[in-house]
Parts: sequence; C-alpha cells; structure tokens
Amino acid sequence: MIAQIAEVLSLEQLLKAQAYGLGFDLVGITSLGPMETADTFDSWIEHGYAGEMDYLARGAEKRRDSRLPVAGATSAIVVGLSYGGREPSGPVARYARGDDYHDVMTARLDELHRWLELEVCRSVCGKAYVDTGPILERDLARRAGLGWFGKNTNLINPGIGSFFFIGVLLVELDLVSDAPFDADRCGSCTRCLDACPTDAFAGPGVLNATKCISYLTIEAKGAIPPEQRALIGDLIYGCDICQDVCPWNVRFSRDVREDAFRPRDVLNGDARAIARRILSMDDDSFRGDFKGSPMKRAKRRGLARNAATVLGNVGTADDTATLIAALDDPEPLVAEHAAWALERIESKNR
Repeated sequence: MIAQIAEVLSLEQLLKAQAYGLGFDLVGITSLGPMETADTFDSWIEHGYAGEMDYLARGAEKRRDSRLPVAGATSAIVVGLSYGGREPSGPVARYARGDDYHDVMTARLDELHRWLELEVCRSVCGKAYVDTGPILERDLARRAGLGWFGKNTNLINPGIGSFFFIGVLLVELDLVSDAPFDADRCGSCTRCLDACPTDAFAGPGVLNATKCISYLTIEAKGAIPPEQRALIGDLIYGCDICQDVCPWNVRFSRDVREDAFRPRDVLNGDARAIARRILSMDDDSFRGDFKGSPMKRAKRRGLARNAATVLGNVGTADDTATLIAALDDPEPLVAEHAAWALERIESKNR
C-alpha cells in the first residue's frame, strides 16, 4: 500500500513528507535567482544599522543571486523548526536556552539531502545553510510560502507565529515551486515596535541593530554604552520582547517539542541567580556548562559583562560580594561593568 501511494505522489510531496518526518514544522520549495530584498539589505548596512557585524557585508554578489553560492543549484528547500514560545519569558532568549540550533538543523538538512539523492538515484550537488553564508533566508522562506516579514523583521507564519528557525537546502535539481506568501497580515498593529525598550526600530521592518538588546548582549564585543545599560533590564542574552507581544505568537506559538531546545540546568533560576552563576565561572567552567550552546557566541567575557549589567539593574545588596569579586576579573571589560553595577546598587540604597 505504501509503495502504491508513493507511486502517485510527486517528488515534491515525498520530499515534504520526509522533511516533516525529520521533525521540521514548516517546509516549502522555491526556485533560485535574484533576491528581491538584496537592495534593502545593502541599504540597511550602508545606514550603519549592522553595527560591528562586518561579516554581513561579505559575499554581496552571492547574496544578490541565490544561484551563486552552490554551483548549478536551481532550487531551495526551505524549512522551519519551532523552538517553542509558550514558555515564560526570561533573562535568556528562548532560542538560546538549549543546544545550538545550527547543529540541530544542519544535521537534519544533511539527512534530507542524503534521502533526496537516494530518491532520485544519483548524486545531487547541494548545501545546507542555517544562518551561515551569503543567503537571504527570510527572502527564500517568503518565496517558498512560509510566511511574511513582520514589522519587527521576523518571518511570521500564520500557523505557528515567529518562534522558529529557518534553514535552507540549496540543490542542483529542478523542483516545482510553492506559491510565495504575498500577504502582509500585520495590518495596522504596531505592538512589536511600541514594546521595544531601547527604541531599536527605525521604522516598520527596519531594525537598528546597534540599539537592539540582542545585538548589545550577543554581537557587540566591547562595552555596552552606559546610556543603554539600564534599558537592558534583566536580559542576560538576547531578547524576545518584540515577539512576546505579537498577536500571532500570543495565539499560535507552541510548546517546546524538541528535547534539544529545552533549557540547560545552568539556566535555572531567576536573572540574579543566573547572573551570579555566570560571574563565578572561569574559562574552563564556562566551556563545560555551555558546550554545544549558542550562548558560546558571546564568550565568557561577553556573558560576564552582561551578567554584571543585569545585577546593576535588578541586583540588591546581597549581590555586591559577587560584583566585588568581579572587579578582579582578568577581563577589564567585566571589571568595568561590575564597577558600574556596584555604583548602581549603591545609589539605589542611598
């Protein structure tokens, strides 16, 4: 019976079934070619909105035409993988609480690639991209029918909201494309823009990353500007605020289904407890606790900087001992933010 069903299904239908079987929540197909948002992306970089993320400007020619990154590739299989959204918000953004999504998704896309080669009985040139390489994943995802660009710049799907990762498998195979998602279902809603504590949006769909808490706590390598430290509040790594308030997430986001994305033990407790734990780590304990975690991107010095900032915002006199010890941190960046935090706590107790 299964063989008979397979005979009447197209390769595209079988491919999608396989992708869902691998655990992906969304899958669509689109053809490769010139990217519609390339000019907008280049303009965004020219405005300085990328901040220190110089790597985003690399590979501009390939980014403009999605046929170029993989020689001979003509189609993109675009997938989405939910990482929850129903869990309480907290000091660490939901996407970063478990294992690194790059590893999880790339492994599954590679498996999908191997299945495809077996199905067509030949080698298929292709490559998986998950937030890597000169690929405008959101553009391909919209063209593959997975959703629309929200005013907070996230891709929003009408069935699961925006708490999902996007992955792309570029292949040298002519596949039938899905219809693009042409509708904009945000309407007049501006909740995401209004909720941002740092006023990081230059306008609908335009994020000034240099003001974004996710950028400040992850991508920025130096000191957090003093005028922005208090605005970070109790957020140690990343920020979900603009997604939390989105009506599509309020209604359609899901519970975490992937065990790989469940929070690590090191992230148990409130912001103060996590911040104290991070500030007590040396390089070895940091590597051990965050092995295979996306939070490694900030490195120990970045996380400790963030932790000190958070204690300055929400800490009490009970946290001063931790901060005083951090004044002797081998990283001057950490010591600087610990000193700032001590002054903040002291001023609150005057």
